[in-house]
Amino acid sequence: MAVLIDTPVWPWRGRKWSHLVSDVSYDELHAFVEAELGIPRRAFQGDHYDVPEDLYDVAVAAGAQPVECRELLSRLLAAGLRVRRPRGRAAG
Repeated sequence: MAVLIDTPVWPWRGRKWSHLVSDVSYDELHAFVEAELGIPRRAFQGDHYDVPEDLYDVAVAAGAQPVECRELLSRLLAAGLRVRRPRGRAAG
């Protein structure tokens, strides 16, 4: 299993968030999130799930591998699983 999670440093709506990805397949990522975190599939962000800081330790205990954000992005790109946002479109 190659589910990766970065440190919860990304602020949004008064909380800090992590990114959770797989460098193997989206199916692996969806299965992990459903079985271990209970985050609804509708929360999938095209190539990752945003995980609130209160679920970070749960994800790691369930087998997500903690990595720095640059490594997470590098491995996602190398796996061909990175979805790039069209230029000029704001994150949302």
